[in-house]
Amino acid sequence: MAKRNILQFIILGLLNQQARTGYELTKAFDSDIGEFWSAQHSQIYPQLQRLEADGQIIHSDEVSGEKLNRKRYAVTSAGQAALNDWLAADTEPTIGGRDEFALKLYFIKSPSDPRLQRMLAEQQAFHTQKCAHLQAQMAAKFPERQHADDFGHYLVLDHAIRRETAYVQWLQSASEQLA
Repeated sequence: MAKRNILQFIILGLLNQQARTGYELTKAFDSDIGEFWSAQHSQIYPQLQRLEADGQIIHSDEVSGEKLNRKRYAVTSAGQAALNDWLAADTEPTIGGRDEFALKLYFIKSPSDPRLQRMLAEQQAFHTQKCAHLQAQMAAKFPERQHADDFGHYLVLDHAIRRETAYVQWLQSASEQLA
């Protein structure tokens, strides 16, 4: 089965929320979207060109400062239709996630391996910090759990918090097994 180009639908979804520049789209992958999907600058701009050539987005030129021209992209009705078709289509299950830490653990043979405690501690610190960041986002974006206008975003953020919380708990359990 051919792999679908999901990036185009992410861009359409972001532009359906509000018109954005390429830079603003790139920054969205550093925050909210980046919690569950990544894309590089080098992927986003060619995709914008393809979407515009296909008539799914349009741009308007705007001047920022004295000389900086930038394009602000907006979704067209054809882009909204493509986004709606994608949202309604069956979702392929996600399998085979890439986790280098888990891969390294797989090759550790003994609980007395001198690298193991440091590896677990580093991952625990990272995932604890990530969980705290996600909880801060939840508090800022959904105070008192209000999510009527952005329920999907709320659910994704809740999922990310639960995922990171479970990962931290698993790392704590693994560390206890070393003692």
